[in-house]
Amino acid sequence: MGSLLIKNGEIVSPLDNVCQDIYVEDGKIVAIGRDLDVVADRTIDAAGQYVLPGGIDVHTHLDMPFMGEVSADDFESGTAAALAGGTTSIIDYIVPAKEQSLLEALGTWKEKAKTAVADYGFHMAVTWYSDQVAKEMEVCVRDEGIPSFKAFLAYKGAIMVDDQELFSMLKRSKDLNALIMAHCENGEIVAELQEKLFAEGKVAPKYHGFSRPSYAEGESASRLATLARALGVPAYFVHMSCKESTQVLIDSRAQGLDIYGETCPQYLLLDDSVYEKPDFLGAAYVMSPPIRPKGHADALWGAIRAGQIQVVGTDHCPFNLRGQKELGREDFRKIPNGAAGIEDRLKLLYTYGVMKGRISLNQMVAITSTNPAQIFGMYPRKGIVAVGADADLVIWQPEGKGVISARTHYHNVDTSIFEGFKTIGGPCMVIADGRVQYEEGKLNVEPGAGRYIPRKLS
Repeated sequence: MGSLLIKNGEIVSPLDNVCQDIYVEDGKIVAIGRDLDVVADRTIDAAGQYVLPGGIDVHTHLDMPFMGEVSADDFESGTAAALAGGTTSIIDYIVPAKEQSLLEALGTWKEKAKTAVADYGFHMAVTWYSDQVAKEMEVCVRDEGIPSFKAFLAYKGAIMVDDQELFSMLKRSKDLNALIMAHCENGEIVAELQEKLFAEGKVAPKYHGFSRPSYAEGESASRLATLARALGVPAYFVHMSCKESTQVLIDSRAQGLDIYGETCPQYLLLDDSVYEKPDFLGAAYVMSPPIRPKGHADALWGAIRAGQIQVVGTDHCPFNLRGQKELGREDFRKIPNGAAGIEDRLKLLYTYGVMKGRISLNQMVAITSTNPAQIFGMYPRKGIVAVGADADLVIWQPEGKGVISARTHYHNVDTSIFEGFKTIGGPCMVIADGRVQYEEGKLNVEPGAGRYIPRKLS
């Protein structure tokens, strides 16, 4: 595997910046200090650049069957795009069908993930509940290193769980020292509004947003927090998009509840005017929760800055406009939900967060790497530049201009929801497991090199 010496870089953690050298051997960081006197196979001069811990995206859906289609990025293309953007590890969601064994679904996902070029873990979605599921949850935690389980509180008639099932999951999580995460939207409200709008002949992509109002997310988040409170267990809100769920999070944490929050760049940087784009292009932005009206993003940025939202993931789940999204041309309910973002996350947060003064560079490291590693049981192996940690490092060029475009991204999808977004800075080199995987705009990855990372919650 060889050795690397990174000299003169400014190492960034959630707490501070220090100018020190880093010596890497056999995929691990073995020494950090000023003017290290070691001989390495390769020496990299990082003067004038930041050295960040590799990004961790804890919310991806690669090669996932959904709404009759399969997401456009598989584990090879999805993790390659991640590396190109400075993300060196992901946690992907296993989503069993109703009545399907969790362990059977796990076997399917293990097979899919064999092509991953970067390290990965799994969350397990629980789409139904029974004594069998309860036993299999224990196997996931004890034997498979999967201590995080997702409940969908939307998608009625498909993968949604009801309150009794959610309550049972939360109780089981207490026995297993596991974390329940939830997609918070009230599935009954959504189903009712979808039928009503369609019956009125409202079929365009913009009605997707009207059918999933922000109050339905707020109600669902409040319900999860209340159930978690009753049982004294932690909970995690995935892909938060609005003021209402943000307020629930802030209020819950003020009451001493162990509730965590995650949002995504699309909810921080876009507003619902995207659904008005001509030629059905608005369908590219159909995801759940939907892109919200102006004003909601301000609440999310404020909560990140205040440390109330701990994680920014992507919910990376791309579908092509041609051949996939267009299946819903006559019915917004049939547009596969999801978009790409795994390659763009760090650049967008740096450009529109750090450079705009909304967050500090240290906070960017916290929400994209260190916090995800700590919450989901990858720390201190991941999420930190420290002796003994995996050599997952991003050498970040603080200057230089770029433009995001579907013509140049590594995502295996025909559109970008950030098309035309200008960026400042970015990764000039990405090192994963001690190997230089991305350098000067070129990927050098190996299918199957990604390792499975079993996790245990502290």
